[in-house]
Amino acid sequence: MSDLESVSVAISPKEKYREYLATQRLRMTRERSIIVEEVFASHEHFDADQLIQRLDQRSDGKRVSRSTVYRSIKQLEDAGLIRKVARQDDRDLYEHDYGYPQHDHLICKKCGELTEFHNEQIKEILETVAREFGFRIESHRLEAHGLCKNCCRRPQDRPSKLNLI
Repeated sequence: MSDLESVSVAISPKEKYREYLATQRLRMTRERSIIVEEVFASHEHFDADQLIQRLDQRSDGKRVSRSTVYRSIKQLEDAGLIRKVARQDDRDLYEHDYGYPQHDHLICKKCGELTEFHNEQIKEILETVAREFGFRIESHRLEAHGLCKNCCRRPQDRPSKLNLI
């Protein structure tokens, strides 16, 4: 994971979600409440199936339907609470976007490892470019795709020349 720490926010993720739902003429149900609490219980990248599994493992016995999880993920994204970070193995990965500082990602194409980082120079370059074009940046997203250091390592067992014939 990362060393990035959460930032102070005016209202809790649950309250922000409640406010968003009200704008959609929806209410905060027990299931939605359980989902937003579980999503913000830790800062882990997750997909819908992983969230469903985490919810199923809860010891309180309160069940949440699969369809509600999928709908809630979309609502949480629309509310600005989570964002899609990457697509791996035909599944969308999400992370917190609320109460978490701006950061970028290095994504390994081989093993799928996501590395979060924050770099002030990237922010400064973007601000300079935006000024040049009279553009106001509201957010940015940088994903660099390549190979992590583990996947770049040479294989430990090198085939002998006889095995290559």
